[in-house]
Amino acid sequence: MGSFQPVSNFIPRFVLLYFLFLIFYVMASMFISVPETAVSGITGAETAVSEPGLVSPVAGLLIIALVNLMIIIPLIQSSRWGGWKLALILALSYYGAATFVVQLESWFFLTANTVDARMLPRLFLMGIPPAFFFIPLAIWVLGKNSSTVEPASNPVMVMPLRQWIWKLTTVVAAYLLLYWLAGYFIAWQNPVLRAFYGQPGPALPFFKHTLNTIRDSRLFLLQILRALLYVLCMAPVIRGSRLNPWRTALLVGAYLSLPQNIALILENPLMPNAAVRLTHLIETVSSNFIWGLFMVWLLHRRHHSLADLFGARAFPA
Repeated sequence: MGSFQPVSNFIPRFVLLYFLFLIFYVMASMFISVPETAVSGITGAETAVSEPGLVSPVAGLLIIALVNLMIIIPLIQSSRWGGWKLALILALSYYGAATFVVQLESWFFLTANTVDARMLPRLFLMGIPPAFFFIPLAIWVLGKNSSTVEPASNPVMVMPLRQWIWKLTTVVAAYLLLYWLAGYFIAWQNPVLRAFYGQPGPALPFFKHTLNTIRDSRLFLLQILRALLYVLCMAPVIRGSRLNPWRTALLVGAYLSLPQNIALILENPLMPNAAVRLTHLIETVSSNFIWGLFMVWLLHRRHHSLADLFGARAFPA
């Protein structure tokens, strides 16, 4: 009977958090609730009809809440920290990873398409309620409101500056590689997506397309910045995790790939075509998840040699 006590305590808390997240998520969505005529004015189209999502709006909201809770709750429960320290760290991390870094791409790609100067700041504001209101409440509901002291002997992410530099450089390079490969071989193969971004017709060969893009360095500079910001958002999660490295890697991979993209299952006037949304969903979830695994593998501890990095102790249980 005693073994069921934790579950019986958790279920009502989960239900409460589920409804709270829905409330704050709907509150956040009000920032970008704009009439269709406003979107048509941006795109220049006579009408701006967004194609239906993969699921109905109600089912989509329920799925989005569930997916986010399946990440936020483990982030809270597995952390070494608690109280306001955890609330501040996780709120900033969640806002950065799920909103700020994502909307940098909206600024770069969509301001000439479906996002105007009035809409752009709203995209950044909409992440505030789930991050800064819901997460502190979730910490309180889950009983992590007491501050804890991190052990001085915690070796996670402690390494010499020289090792930090080459590892961070490698992590950023891996992000650029995965971003570009997934972008070309998954997203760019969709002719509807190419037309949406203003490049209709057949896709150029990979190397020609890459060389043409490199001539405009702004995209790669943006992705370097996004990779660094993602690392900044994930560093306190990795540092504070009480899980073993494998489980931390899975959690970070999910954290980097799902909260930012799961909303693509819904109808969205800023990305009206359902095929474009689905393609981006597959592209970004797959590449970010793999990158999250790689990030934790490389950054979770100091490695003394290449043999140590690739050997049996590289990712101990």
